[in-house]
Amino acid sequence: MGTTQLETVPEPKYWHLKTVLSEALDQDFAVGEVLPNERELAARFGVARATLRQALEQLELEGRLQRRRGVGTTVAPPRVGVAVGSAQHSWPGESADGWEPVDATETVPSAAVLKLLGTGRGFASDQPVHTVRRTRVTNGQAVAAELLYVPAASVPGLPAIEAPTGPARARAVLRELQRLVLDGQDRSVELGSARADDAKELDRLPGAPVLLVTTRYFTSAGTAALSVATYRADTCRLTFGDSGGVEIADEPRVAS
Repeated sequence: MGTTQLETVPEPKYWHLKTVLSEALDQDFAVGEVLPNERELAARFGVARATLRQALEQLELEGRLQRRRGVGTTVAPPRVGVAVGSAQHSWPGESADGWEPVDATETVPSAAVLKLLGTGRGFASDQPVHTVRRTRVTNGQAVAAELLYVPAASVPGLPAIEAPTGPARARAVLRELQRLVLDGQDRSVELGSARADDAKELDRLPGAPVLLVTTRYFTSAGTAALSVATYRADTCRLTFGDSGGVEIADEPRVAS
């Protein structure tokens, strides 16, 4: 990074500094590289540390930088695209979707999950569902965590599989789900706050802004699965497909 004179710039100092730093990130730093400490940067650019912090905070909000506990401030990888309204439909786990299975357990779903699952495929509200946890990793860093709820009636062949928990069980649930004929899916996106479990997995503080992406998968018998994915808001962006649109609904928000 080079030095620059900021005293005569009419715009706020931190905003101009943000622009200078952004250009330097493109030219002088690689993804994941750690920036010099605040004292060194402030001296290099001739600004107060408070001004520097404002510029760094803005770059973090824009997804250019990440503050990682025990590491420092690093250059963020390109944002992950979250497709909204795409005409392409597929089951979770198909076509190298970028998600890694972590675990699968049987849980009793919350009221919000029950409402979104409905009563298709003979699903009873008092029955547990298979809950698959997956993570999405980019450049070696987790950028999203997902809970996939699959009623037992959607995967009737699963009891014959021996693995009771863990990644093997998760992959087994996904394989059985993919045996069904997918008729369609719907997806909604909203801004939320990271719960403690997701924050820890995504290396964020509890309450950090996240994108909550809820997807329902349908067969001719009804809702076969429900996905609730939590994306880091600082590393993700929305992308719109052929049928992308904006819809305001009053469906219950599902806590992951």
